[in-house]
Amino acid sequence: MSEETPYDTRTVVLSLVVGVFFGGMVGGVAFPTLPQLGSILGFSALVVGVILSINRFTRMVLNAPAGSILDRFGTRRPMLAGFLLEGLAPVGYVLGLTDVWTNGIATALPVSTTAASAGTFLVARILWGVGSAFVIVGAFSTVTRVTTTENRGKWTGYMRGGQTLGFPAGLVAGGLVANLVGFRAAFALAGVADVLALVVAYFVLPDLRAEVEDRTRLREVPRLALADFRVLAIGLTNFAGRFLYAGILLSTIVTYADANDIRIGFLSATGVSGVVMAVSALFAAIATVVVGNAADRLPDRALASLPSLVVFGAGFAVLALVPTLPGTLVGVAAIGAGVEGTSLPLLAYLGDISPADDVGKLGGVYNVFGDFGGTLGPLVALPLATRFGYTAEYLLCAVIVVVTAALVLVALVGEGTSTVDERVVSADD
Repeated sequence: MSEETPYDTRTVVLSLVVGVFFGGMVGGVAFPTLPQLGSILGFSALVVGVILSINRFTRMVLNAPAGSILDRFGTRRPMLAGFLLEGLAPVGYVLGLTDVWTNGIATALPVSTTAASAGTFLVARILWGVGSAFVIVGAFSTVTRVTTTENRGKWTGYMRGGQTLGFPAGLVAGGLVANLVGFRAAFALAGVADVLALVVAYFVLPDLRAEVEDRTRLREVPRLALADFRVLAIGLTNFAGRFLYAGILLSTIVTYADANDIRIGFLSATGVSGVVMAVSALFAAIATVVVGNAADRLPDRALASLPSLVVFGAGFAVLALVPTLPGTLVGVAAIGAGVEGTSLPLLAYLGDISPADDVGKLGGVYNVFGDFGGTLGPLVALPLATRFGYTAEYLLCAVIVVVTAALVLVALVGEGTSTVDERVVSADD
């Protein structure tokens, strides 16, 4: 898409930055609090793991349908509904801690109060997963529709920067507020953040939709993705990035720091992991802005992802070969910058080649690949480390990055920005 739009790009995108940042905070608050609450409320490690991961699985299933709804009904109402559902998640967290609620559920159903509490948290995380599908896919669709090929990289970078910083901000804020004031206060903070995002979105978000008669049916989306190898290559690259970063790195960094006796002052391995992931998130956010602007200046956006892939792979190599505090800080900084520097220009490129009536659907496809990678990564990360060691695992990650770079070079560089094959998108919805 490259059409001029009557909307003020700066105002719309900055409102999205606020929305996706605070939406990410709602998700991030859960991670430092729920594992602690699990032991307090009597949840097993398996139950805590399911609660923490169910939102990503829910989003993975709903990304494509959410994209279809955004294309059909416009971006405004589905995104506002998404923000509202995200805001209900902290309410569910508070209810899960409330004896009156859990005792009432336990009395009405043949379950224990522990099961009632766990079920409440589970439903809350599912609601957040549904809401985040509409918010994240809707953010991509909105940015694509209010930008042109001349500035899409820049503004997509700002949007991705908000997404990148929101989750770690939630980790920090949730952990600090829970320690200083209590769990309910941490969840209330998340709720306030989402209300702010909803209010900003309500007053600023335009209702954007494609003015076309023919639309792609939802069941045609897999064929839409496979018909043009560029779309598949972008999706596979996103899968690799999320698999390695959100899957492997996030799942192993605590045990990696502990195994290599990496310390910062009085901080334990858990504290060190929080610091190094904050460093990673900071460099990732910087990369979204720098690479986004660079991608607009290059004749081929895909070229901007290649240096980032080099940095990405080098980060894992440093972790594998230099298991010290300086090596860890350099490694995670490179990984953060590399993963976002890779995904940002390709996401903007996907917007360039998306037909006007299928921006949401293709954005949904992109996020399906990413969420699948982020879901699969934790399942294999620790078993691989236990079986082969961190050096071998991180070197394997570097090899995966090299393969991904080859895919980008072959499938995307020099392929142009013609829209996805119109023969695939000619079916009437």
